[in-house]
Amino acid sequence: MGKMDEMILVVPRENVFANETLTFQGVNSDGETIGKIMAHIERHFSEMRRGDAEEDPAFKQPIPYVVIKREDEIFVYERLEGGGETRLHNKLSLGFGGHMNFAEGLDFSDILKLNTDRELDEELQIEESDKEKMVTLGLINDDENSVGKVHIGILSALELKPGAHVEVKEKEQIAGRWMKASDLKEKSAYDRLESWSQFVVDILV
Repeated sequence: MGKMDEMILVVPRENVFANETLTFQGVNSDGETIGKIMAHIERHFSEMRRGDAEEDPAFKQPIPYVVIKREDEIFVYERLEGGGETRLHNKLSLGFGGHMNFAEGLDFSDILKLNTDRELDEELQIEESDKEKMVTLGLINDDENSVGKVHIGILSALELKPGAHVEVKEKEQIAGRWMKASDLKEKSAYDRLESWSQFVVDILV
């Protein structure tokens, strides 16, 4: 089965944003708005073939998007030429995550945790003892490009202990390194960030 035949979670856009009354651009960290949107996602999510979902802006695909923090540093990664997603080559990203798969018998919050943990485990080597806490930061929406139109990001930060070690697992596809959060505001770094990561830097720095 190709990745476009994978069954993923989607939610009708009209339900996510309550007929556009809750629509926003960028990151929304307002607790009340987040609560309403997450309740709508929980109530109305279903499954769809990924290839169809990627082409249908009537649906939003909820995506966990996790930033790895260590004191004043953020773990940044770059997709190398050997990796997939050619549109993201040479772009820098702060978020780890991906499409969500359904799990029988679980509510949305448990499905979200299951998918988030799986994505982090697939991409990164982090000792459990180095993890301090997962903090919800908000939601990400970017309707200004074709990719963003069909996704909504569930943004959180995994805070690690001082001196914690992180390694990427797919070294031929991804190169990762720590950067000071303040340095990500520098034009040379900021301009290379993918749009969701720029949104994150804007609220974190």
